[in-house]
Amino acid sequence: MRQLILDLLPEAPPSLDNFVAGSNAEALTGLAAWLAPTNRESLFLLWGEAGAGKSHLLQASQCAYSDARRDPDLSTVEPQNDCHAVDHVEALDAAGQIALFNLINRLRASGGRLLAAASAPPRRLALREDLRTRLGSGLVYRLLPLSDAEKLAALGEQARARGLVLPPEAFSYLFLRAPRDMRSLAALLTAIDRYSLEQKRPITLPLLREVLQTSLDI
Repeated sequence: MRQLILDLLPEAPPSLDNFVAGSNAEALTGLAAWLAPTNRESLFLLWGEAGAGKSHLLQASQCAYSDARRDPDLSTVEPQNDCHAVDHVEALDAAGQIALFNLINRLRASGGRLLAAASAPPRRLALREDLRTRLGSGLVYRLLPLSDAEKLAALGEQARARGLVLPPEAFSYLFLRAPRDMRSLAALLTAIDRYSLEQKRPITLPLLREVLQTSLDI
């Protein structure tokens, strides 16, 4: 189900501008300031539960991106880059933890920077103590998931930007039947827009049902 939805993700790559901040305006502002060329702070860590937007922001940073879930020993990290983004640091194995510790030290010495993301604050991560200390020594921000009201407002804004006219009950209908993270919901909105144009039909609950049946295999 989820893969079918992700296959419909909008073509626009993650950016700071298309991140739905919700209650995370302070973290977003802090990250934008950290990414500025004049910044001298070497480490920035985002933590929060799945779906809060950590991966979106790391990929939007334009730093060399690595995902510890796919590369737990960080064997694919390119050492020549002066800005690295390491996602899901809680998934690092023993070799990956040593590699990240050494990377942080090298970046500090060379004036480079590390952007990291984790599921919990540094002190609660099941990592080497010296690595936890390093990760906690920089800027640390928590990302909060969007509330349902914030998701509805964001989807409404995206619909208006597309010129879509949805029945009042449309979003409630989608919330009950689709994955409720913003990436999946935005993908569904894209699919609804395309399907409506292809079928030359207004967006109604029957049309939404058809899109869901096609997209979610329900």
